[in-house]
Amino acid sequence: MRVPIGYGKYQAQFLDRRTGAVVAHADVLLEVEWSRVLDDISEAHVVVKADGSCGPLGGIRSWRHKLVIYRSGRPVWEGPIGVPEWRADGTVRVRAVDVLAWLDRRVPHHSVRFASRDLVDIAAWLIEDAFAPGDPGHSVEIIAPTRIRGDRAYHADVGQTGEHLRSLAETGLDFTSVGSRIVLMPENHCGRVGALTDADFPGGLVVVEDGLALGTRWVVHGQDGVRGEAGGIDDYYGLLERSVEETSILDAGSADAAARSKLNMALPAPVFIDSQQTTLSPEAAVDVESLVPGWCVDVTTTATCRNISQSLKIVGVKVTADGNGERVAVQLTTAGV
Repeated sequence: MRVPIGYGKYQAQFLDRRTGAVVAHADVLLEVEWSRVLDDISEAHVVVKADGSCGPLGGIRSWRHKLVIYRSGRPVWEGPIGVPEWRADGTVRVRAVDVLAWLDRRVPHHSVRFASRDLVDIAAWLIEDAFAPGDPGHSVEIIAPTRIRGDRAYHADVGQTGEHLRSLAETGLDFTSVGSRIVLMPENHCGRVGALTDADFPGGLVVVEDGLALGTRWVVHGQDGVRGEAGGIDDYYGLLERSVEETSILDAGSADAAARSKLNMALPAPVFIDSQQTTLSPEAAVDVESLVPGWCVDVTTTATCRNISQSLKIVGVKVTADGNGERVAVQLTTAGV
């Protein structure tokens, strides 16, 4: 059953990384904030009022324990504790990062070279290799292949796995985390999860055109002279050229695909809708749990001088709750499809 925005009730648990056992409950949260982001690590924090003896909350530790946040009984966020703080006023503030953060603390454990493999297959190998020596609890969901095939090489103990994954995301792949699940998808994925209008942004919104990200011709340089390009002179914008290095790319086909990916995301000038300063209306026809980066919502707005009526991709979600209620903000951008 959908719980409207503004009415979510929050609890938290602290789990042992190795055994999965619950080491502490937090049924009353003074503050909670959690987020989801595309192609990066999300964060969360909770503030708990400890009892007089502190009890199990005094024993939680960074990286050993995980924070799991529940909204009205349904899990919405999970990840390792990064910074616990015990305060003299009897509160405990816990800051945590999502499952992807472990990949920034792991390196490739085997040397491997991929030839003409889909980017999601390469990404899945990176993740499984990273977690093989000690899995804190994860799963991988592949929504669809990117249909971008290329060559990549990784060497044991060289580079952080998280950086390797983000490099793939520069060339046609998207990823995000939902709890302990890592979701891989093509950059042009746009499964729809609802529709929003001006009435769903009662506090107003901001429409931003990011002209500084615009490029009409992209050149991508890989290793050993490998080069790819896409675009050229645009009838409307003229010629705006961008040249970047992607040292993980080993073949011309991948370089061309990376250039096309960058062109698709930067032409026309990307348009963002940002509701960070407001909250979605309780009547908004979306489930909070379904607001996952990489999916799209249909947006129609005439509230600003820049009218929009199209599907926009979710790139960020931020949820906060305290004594003043629950607030849900989203960041949306052109889907690039």
